[in-house]
Amino acid sequence: MDNKTHIINFCKELGISEVGFCRCENFYELERYLNKRKNEGVENEFEEKDINKRINPNYYMEEGKTIISIAFPYSFYLHKDEEMYFSLYTRGKDYHKVVSNYLEKVCEFIIKIGGKAKYFVDSNALPERYIACKSGIGFIGKNNMLINKKYGSYIFLGEIITNLSIEPDEPCKNQCGECERCIKACPTKSINKYFNNPNICLSYITQKKDIEDKWFEKFNGRLFGCDTCQLVCPFNYEVKYSEIDDFKPLEFMNNVNLYELISIDNKIFREKYKITSCGWRGKNIIQRNALINFIMKKNENKMHNLEIVSPYVREYFNRLLNFNKL
Repeated sequence: MDNKTHIINFCKELGISEVGFCRCENFYELERYLNKRKNEGVENEFEEKDINKRINPNYYMEEGKTIISIAFPYSFYLHKDEEMYFSLYTRGKDYHKVVSNYLEKVCEFIIKIGGKAKYFVDSNALPERYIACKSGIGFIGKNNMLINKKYGSYIFLGEIITNLSIEPDEPCKNQCGECERCIKACPTKSINKYFNNPNICLSYITQKKDIEDKWFEKFNGRLFGCDTCQLVCPFNYEVKYSEIDDFKPLEFMNNVNLYELISIDNKIFREKYKITSCGWRGKNIIQRNALINFIMKKNENKMHNLEIVSPYVREYFNRLLNFNKL
């Protein structure tokens, strides 16, 4: 049995079925595209500015020969009709920790069979969706999401670089065809026919520390993230649900308590929201987003119940009052 089969079988024992392999080599083919994004000013604050770190996986492991891409499904059901909601990917435990636990076990297995291995979960600048596509995990849709045939786009991605030479898988070809549902549905036109702009994606905007007033009315119930392009994607209509217990939605993330979110204190944040995939951004961002949705729904008769201590959130409160002329 070769190393590829050993690794795939071990992943199956862990409950992971979507595993692919590609060569660990420079992705020179992306350099022009990334430079164009830089020149047109559509990089966002979370992106690595050094393009070499984005296209050269050997920067992270000099002796690396293979990249293993692994997909982790997180959806236990599709969106219901919810007035206020967190994006589906945020509702379970923090995926950075959950996925890291799985990848660490795979790395330990690779070491046992004689290799070296290093894993990554949003901890490097490599193009994880491109790597997943090259590894046969799925194709990159017009909405720039990685779409897997079994789980749709409701997946997290992790990578392992190893010094083992493993036969690469066939890359996936785009299957969007003429479909433009995500383009038509995008509330900010971040997704378009020519060049997607992540800086005006609502998922990104809900995570920014400073946002312009013009975005307030676009929130429309979004507390963190935006699933609009995923909801209209035909590849997500009939998907297999996750069996990873740690991604099961937490009750308070499904049934939102808007008052708790607006007046959240450090204790409640640490005990509840910090363990989710939106907790990394901090208490103020969640509190601000809840406030935006509360006031934009014109709940002026209930504002006397609000307790806002944070100067940061209080500033947004005043801006919202002026914007909404309450």
